[in-house]
Amino acid sequence: MRIFSIFCMVLLFNGCAMSSLPSETINGVSFVASRDVVDETHTNPVVNVGANYAAIMPFGFLKSLDHPEIVHNTDRQWFGETRVGAKQYIEELRKKNIKIMVKPQIWVWNGEFTGKITMIDDEKWIELEQSYSSFILEYAELAQETNAEILCIGTELENFIKQRPEFWHDLISKIKTVYKGKLTYAANWDEFKRTPFWGELDYIGIDAYFPVSDQKTPTVEDCKAGWQSHKKIIKAIADEHKKPILFTEYGYRSMDYTGKEPWQSDHKIQSLNFEGQSNATEALLDEFWNEEWFAGGFVWKWFHAHDRVGGKEDNQFTPQNKPVEKIIQSFYKTE
Repeated sequence: MRIFSIFCMVLLFNGCAMSSLPSETINGVSFVASRDVVDETHTNPVVNVGANYAAIMPFGFLKSLDHPEIVHNTDRQWFGETRVGAKQYIEELRKKNIKIMVKPQIWVWNGEFTGKITMIDDEKWIELEQSYSSFILEYAELAQETNAEILCIGTELENFIKQRPEFWHDLISKIKTVYKGKLTYAANWDEFKRTPFWGELDYIGIDAYFPVSDQKTPTVEDCKAGWQSHKKIIKAIADEHKKPILFTEYGYRSMDYTGKEPWQSDHKIQSLNFEGQSNATEALLDEFWNEEWFAGGFVWKWFHAHDRVGGKEDNQFTPQNKPVEKIIQSFYKTE
């Protein structure tokens, strides 16, 4: 008892310990929704890369940035984008002892950036709030039903949050009446400093597409140097809120200048550069994975049909069947 009391006093004098640190590092993959039912041929590669978590991502759809109705869980969606599909994915991953983050996301027609969602008047904002509540609470119920370890309450919705902060505080309270696990929100890399409700969640979630190098083929050292200014701010936010950082998404494309604008998803880009992707990923893992205030992250992105994706002609984000997959595996399997 005396040892425990002394330990508590040490924590008190250190300004209170950071809350909600996980018992293990979250070595995650962002498991992409597809048309298909999955089985162990699809989940075995998740195990092989050393992942212990998967983000399951059902989708809702908006016709435009100013349209208030989120269409979700319909028979016109791909199987994995629906509630029944998300549940089937979770059940299959559970068979491999993979833990789960349920991460419902919105897709705006033509790939418009969700951070710019804006309604034309208060009436439309209220309609959006009602629609978003229906969307997220449906998946809060699924997260509770499946005992998911984490629920992500939104992804890259900065303007929605900025314009309607009270809605988000109320929504978090409602979610907590339905779902009893850990909560996070996936803030964009340039958004997280302004997110107003970190104190109400368990993890500070960041989609970690920070610019770290202007080089065509960045070296590990280039990227590590590029992380330093960002890392100071990230840690300061963690210290301010006494919450661990979770990279709700991280990753780089296998293309030239991959560290310059890592959020870049333009399919017109044709360059191939596996060395740059590998170096940038290694630097990120090396900089963060052993920090005591860092919970882990989910690599973007991981497709179910491992044998048919990625490879030597793919310059998109997936690490599958590329040299970077071995780098991720080397970090994940040592945890």
